Amino acid sequence: MKNPRPLKIIVGLFAALLLVLLAVVIFLMTFDWNRARPWINQRVSDTIGREFAINGDLRVHWEQGDAAEPGWRRYVPRPRISANDVYITNPTWTSAGPKLASAGSITVALHPLPLLHKQVAITDLAVEGITLAAQRRADGSNTWTFKHNGPSAWDVDIQRLTLGEGDLRYIDDGIKLDLRAKATGINEGPDAQKYGIKFDLSGSYRNAPVSGGGKLGKVLALTDEHTRFPVQANANLARNKIAVEGILTDPRSPAGLDLKLSLGGASMADLYPLTGVLLPETPPYATTGRLIGKKSGTDWNWTYKNFNGTVGGSDLEGTLAYSPRQPRPLLSGAITSRQLRLEDLGPTIGAESNTAKAKRNKPQNQPEDKALPVEQFNTAKWDALDADVKFTGKKLVRTHDIPLSDIQAHIKMNNKVLTLTPLNFGMAGGDISANIKLDGRQTQIDAQVRMAARHLKINQLFPKLQSMQASVGEISADAALAGKGNSVSAMLATSSGEMGSTVSEGSVSKFVLEAAGLNIANLVFVKMFGDKQIQLNCMAGDFVVEHGKATTRRFVVDTQEAVINVNGYVDLSTETLDLDVRPQTKGVRIVSLRTPLYARGTFTDPKVGPQAGPLALKAGAAVALATVAPLAAVIPLINTGKVDPVDCKALLAEANKTRYEARTKPVKKP
Repeated sequence: MKNPRPLKIIVGLFAALLLVLLAVVIFLMTFDWNRARPWINQRVSDTIGREFAINGDLRVHWEQGDAAEPGWRRYVPRPRISANDVYITNPTWTSAGPKLASAGSITVALHPLPLLHKQVAITDLAVEGITLAAQRRADGSNTWTFKHNGPSAWDVDIQRLTLGEGDLRYIDDGIKLDLRAKATGINEGPDAQKYGIKFDLSGSYRNAPVSGGGKLGKVLALTDEHTRFPVQANANLARNKIAVEGILTDPRSPAGLDLKLSLGGASMADLYPLTGVLLPETPPYATTGRLIGKKSGTDWNWTYKNFNGTVGGSDLEGTLAYSPRQPRPLLSGAITSRQLRLEDLGPTIGAESNTAKAKRNKPQNQPEDKALPVEQFNTAKWDALDADVKFTGKKLVRTHDIPLSDIQAHIKMNNKVLTLTPLNFGMAGGDISANIKLDGRQTQIDAQVRMAARHLKINQLFPKLQSMQASVGEISADAALAGKGNSVSAMLATSSGEMGSTVSEGSVSKFVLEAAGLNIANLVFVKMFGDKQIQLNCMAGDFVVEHGKATTRRFVVDTQEAVINVNGYVDLSTETLDLDVRPQTKGVRIVSLRTPLYARGTFTDPKVGPQAGPLALKAGAAVALATVAPLAAVIPLINTGKVDPVDCKALLAEANKTRYEARTKPVKKP
């Protein structure tokens, strides 16, 4: 028979081990853990460099293992630790509150086996009556970063988190945010199936008041990195209304979100406190689209995808992306519009009327005696971001004028330099193309514009003038100007450059021409028996612009019956004009008071009429002859029509050459 002693030793050791384990279990199950609170408080405080305390009851309960686990692990009991009245203090510098976090109760369920591999596997974490007060300073330091003890050998994995009622205050000095939230549980009603918490918001963001509320998912299930957590919220930020609803991906370390976002308010400019993106003054707006956020490192890239909405009476749709790059963030994308009203665009370009401003309760600073817009461009915030946005519009409606169509613009902002290259649109049956550059890096904007108009139809340029509807012919024009100033008025007042236009063969209303010549008999005839069209052989005109004063270099109109020469100037700085119009008939006119005309006055109150001197001479001569022979009185009123013919081919060739030079050579800066 073998010696039974080794077997007895093994059995004895096994029994002793069981007794030790049983003693440990009995100790753990019966030990009053409140006795360990001072030691735990001190150890945690020393580790994090901040005061930590469990002031309430501390208990440990043991539960049966998870039946879903394979093999013997399902039989390993798991501790559930509960602690009441727990808090961690804040640094002394914060203004958010003395405690970073405090909770009425915290319950933690642990899986003990991973502890052997220095892993803390928290299967459930439930917090009730929580109060949080966190703050981040402008330099990036914050209240939730604790004492650095070197890299930890322990990994912590929170698999499920449940939050009860609580209060939150978060201050972010970098973005001027002071937000307060009060959360309560959703335990019944239709929302209880999807949401678990509702909250109310208050505070301020970039000095604008914030109020609102919303709902969050019932439980944060944190075991899967692709967890989809529902979010629904609405807020009022100053005069803007914001609503979001959608999904937050991976709440443990948010990497993305996909929300339905609705925005509305009195003006898009009011969104600056919310977005930090400089947007123009607009009429009331409302948009709805998808807000997609993706985290890249420490930054978030945002896309407002497939949005649609209205701005005043205009519609907009498209996709915009915001990237927080350095040294300035970038706004890029594409926007389209089926109908854009100029009165909605007016505030953007500084062309809003006093009537429109009154409707929006804005200061009415456009003087009554000024036709050119004096509204100032605000360049102070032009360096808030760069932009690269393409705009396409089917139709731009101008309330009292002809509409624009097929608008295409590529809008770029780079280091406070705004360019529209190109800005193309259809007008009066023709096309206009322009390149605009506004350099806002100096106190005064340095502005440059080149514009070319092609094939504009004469009759479509005057849609409300009945006598022009039968007219035919096309106008082409070019302009190249450069000026300085922070308003359209100031830019034109200091501008220098050239402008020119031509009209090839066509026809124009005889009534208009006869009215210009004051041919009384023909005017009466036209009024009695109707208007007719006069052949327009050619027209060429160009101006030289110096310091806002546009002086005629050539302005000639040749028709079947008359030649008209125009000389003078248009002063954009004083908004005045002084033009001398000299019509000369090609045929005999009886009872004609044809005489040089003038166009003088201001843009808001122009005066047009015959020059008094030549007209008085004709009238005086007629009166003198009438005293001698009554029939001789008509002799001074007969126009014999001696005028040299205009070589239209040569005139147009020279004018086209001048226009080409105007649009291609460098613009003289003011």
